Amino acid sequence: NICRSPIAEAVFRKMATDAGVVDKWVIDSGATSDWNIGSSPDARGLACLRKHGIETSHRARQVTKDDFMSFEYILCMDESNLSELNRKANLVKNSQAKIELLGSFDPQKQRIIKDPYYV
Repeated sequence: NICRSPIAEAVFRKMATDAGVVDKWVIDSGATSDWNIGSSPDARGLACLRKHGIETSHRARQVTKDDFMSFEYILCMDESNLSELNRKANLVKNSQAKIELLGSFDPQKQRIIKDPYYV
C-alpha cells in the first residue's frame, strides 16, 4: 500500500476537495498484505503527486475486517487484489462493501491498473 492505492487516494481526495464534497466521503487506502505497514508511499509516487500539485500524508496499512463493514465501496487495482478482497470479505459476517476494480470506472475501459512499483 505504498504505490497505486495511496496515489489513487490522494488524487480522489484532491478531486473531492476541489469539487467541495470532500466532507461527504471517507477516503482511505489499504493493502491486501501486511508488507510495508506504516511506510510512506514510494518516492516515485510522491514525486508524481507533487508534480501535479497533490500532497499526501498517507501511511501504509492493511485492509481490516471493519473496512468491509464501514465502507460502501472498496476499489482495487487488479484481479489479484479483487480475488483477495473478495476472499477476505467472505470471512466477514456483516460485510456490506461493494468490491470493484477502480478501472471499471475508467471511461477508456482500462480495467486493470498495473503496479508501477516493479517498473
